[in-house]
Amino acid sequence: MNNATATYNALQTTEVRDGLFDTAIKTLAVDDLPQHALLVAVHYSSLNYKDALSLSGHRGVTRHYPHTAGIDAGGVVVASEDDRFTPGDPVIVTGYDLGMNTPGGYGEYIRIPASWAVALPDGLSLKQAMMLGTAGLTAALCVDKLQRMGLPSGGDVLVTGASGGVGSVAVALLAHLGCPVVASSGKTDQASYLRELGAKTILDRETLTDPSQKALLKERWQGAVDTVGGDTLVNVLKSLSHSASVACCGLVASANLHASLMPFILRGINLLGVDSVELPVEHKAAIWRRFANDWAGLPFDRICKEIPLSEVPTYAERILAGKMIGRALVRVRD
Repeated sequence: MNNATATYNALQTTEVRDGLFDTAIKTLAVDDLPQHALLVAVHYSSLNYKDALSLSGHRGVTRHYPHTAGIDAGGVVVASEDDRFTPGDPVIVTGYDLGMNTPGGYGEYIRIPASWAVALPDGLSLKQAMMLGTAGLTAALCVDKLQRMGLPSGGDVLVTGASGGVGSVAVALLAHLGCPVVASSGKTDQASYLRELGAKTILDRETLTDPSQKALLKERWQGAVDTVGGDTLVNVLKSLSHSASVACCGLVASANLHASLMPFILRGINLLGVDSVELPVEHKAAIWRRFANDWAGLPFDRICKEIPLSEVPTYAERILAGKMIGRALVRVRD
């Protein structure tokens, strides 16, 4: 491939004037990509909340425009300056600076440091990997941490924000592992969807947001995955059974936690923080191998809808409006 003359299509966001952004498919030069070790031909990406923010011009995610978003990419190495990869290797790239300030997966090519790439494990396709993407990786990290803390198989396990991307995968994965899953969601019309993923019980999110002055509530959950934060997480902490854990990975309700220490001291509970962005690449690789092996068989097609690159802005608006169900797989190449 002659990088100096090659071009590619990308969904690029441009600041038309102060505070006004436009997103459209543009033809760009491969040679203008950052000078990193791996050039990857992207086949699939996915849509995450952070992508929607970048597309909207959120400076907390992306500092400079024009920019190509997409914090996930699944593709094939075209050129490599690193001995760990050779042309033709299929790779998964999630997190780090991809799609934030480095051109991301909404372009047909990316150029990245080799330390960002995970070799696609046998038993998992690039399409399946991007059906999961950062949301699936985050959900899996939550479940993995709960398992390491001794997640029991008999009691109810709660998932908040269950109809979103992370929540949907968490519900499906916990059900796959045999846990009785209670799915909390504000979208009560999605009860049948959540039951198809394996949820035993559907809980209206309002029951977890009611403020209570009590330091402890009735013990209800043997474990939990919280994607919401704020008062919801506070109520989850108050309701965990003795020695149980909640894996926290979201802050859509609030980044603040006004919680009592009493559940920690009197019930010995655990609050587990989860980060999927700057996680060492070897840890990410271990999780992807679990998806290919002992976690194989998840209902990918039920969780995810495939869309072309041109429809990404429409679905990004749905995410920002809180109307997105499950995941959107982005087909980068037609």
